Amino acid sequence: MALIPLQVPPGVYRNGTDYQSAGRWYDANLVRWYEKTLRPIGGWRKRSSNTVTGSARGLLTWRDNDGDRWIGIGTHSGLYVMNQTGTVQDITPTGFTSGNADAVAKLGYGYQTYGNFAYGVARPDTTSLDPATTWSLDTWGEYLVGCSSTDGKLYEWQLDFATPTVAAAIANAPTGCNAILSTSERFIFALGAGGNPRKVQWCDQENNTDWTPSTTNQAGDFELSTPGNLLAGKRVRGLHLLWTDVDCHTATYVGQPFVYSFEKIGSGCGLISSQSVAVVSDAVAIWMSRSGFWMYDGYVKPLPSDVGDYVYRNINIGQQSKVYAVHNSAFGEVWWFYPSAGSVEVDSYVTYNYRENHWNIGTLSRTCGTDRGVYSKPLMVSSDGYVYEHEVGFDYDSATVFAESGAFQIGTGDQIMNVRELIPDELTQGDVTVKFKTRYYPNGDESTFGAYSMANPTSVRFSGRQVAMRIEMASNDDWRVGTMRIDAVAGGRR
Repeated sequence: MALIPLQVPPGVYRNGTDYQSAGRWYDANLVRWYEKTLRPIGGWRKRSSNTVTGSARGLLTWRDNDGDRWIGIGTHSGLYVMNQTGTVQDITPTGFTSGNADAVAKLGYGYQTYGNFAYGVARPDTTSLDPATTWSLDTWGEYLVGCSSTDGKLYEWQLDFATPTVAAAIANAPTGCNAILSTSERFIFALGAGGNPRKVQWCDQENNTDWTPSTTNQAGDFELSTPGNLLAGKRVRGLHLLWTDVDCHTATYVGQPFVYSFEKIGSGCGLISSQSVAVVSDAVAIWMSRSGFWMYDGYVKPLPSDVGDYVYRNINIGQQSKVYAVHNSAFGEVWWFYPSAGSVEVDSYVTYNYRENHWNIGTLSRTCGTDRGVYSKPLMVSSDGYVYEHEVGFDYDSATVFAESGAFQIGTGDQIMNVRELIPDELTQGDVTVKFKTRYYPNGDESTFGAYSMANPTSVRFSGRQVAMRIEMASNDDWRVGTMRIDAVAGGRR
């Protein structure tokens, strides 16, 4: 008897061909690798039966000075808050300009030529898109502040939930903005201020209604030297990171007379969307760009990805403005939710585990989200407007939970192997089933055997030169899978 261990490193590898994934995991859904074992991600449940109206693309949780917890949600058509009991209040500002649920091509006269391109062939990059509307949300003390990328005004909501009172435009603040950032030094940055996509404008310190520079305040503005459009800003230790769709800059507080100094620290690394960046520690940010994945840890550097080829072939670039990054600190993960090539709305995700340095993929429709902290679980919003708690139980709305490996070369040379038994390695035997898929050649026909319920050992019967293994969840439980082994003997040659 020859026991061959099917020992697969953590994470999905899906660059290049199927055969290049030999001995690695090739496909997955709703699983993770953590502490060297394969396991399911936590499930989800609705936080309340209340929904928000519109496509949610901005989410923030915070505590007020009394310790009460809040959830701010921005959609393309309004702004909402949910209190800790799950009641939703519409706080959409008076005179708010609704935006786009989806990115829309500018199809006015002269933008397209009828019949010029074959069906299914991408048009050349000669047209413009109005992106899907996103919100940047932050806090000003205990108050909620925010900016819709379409409406362009800066708003503040002062916790009047019972009255109720809607959010109001911040007095004297610039309009035509793309995003907002509340800095560590208690300024508000308006990004893309006044309709200038490169302009950063800030209010006086501790006074968000004073935006006119004078000798008696620290209000000011600065125009970045960039060909890009400002999309987002984040706080990291000692400075602030500002991203355009082309590059990355820092803003550092220096006091009077300049107040802030600005420096470009990365080119060709701009955000793919205004919400595609996550700060994962005091000094580290990770983001998705049109040119791949990037990170800042004191320097901007590319982040090699084992699934980048798959993700960038799978994404609907026309709807890239919907990409949303969510940090899941409990497992050291960053999740990017994105619309696949066959979908207008978000339906897929890619994750990076920065503690263990591996990647993962799957399908799930979540349009925005936030890490645990203020609330005990990560919160995410579905495309139909429900707020969900995640990492709760093991209910997945009938989705298939699985991990599938690339092909193992179980024979040598052109040798065929006959497999008779499987020796499972589970925490609780019977929580998963296993299928095997065999081929004689990398691009040959594939045969599937199973699913096999686990016994010790498990009787199986198949032969092949290459064998892939698919593990599927059989029970809604917190299962673990280690290294499976197969009993194989040499057969003939083919």
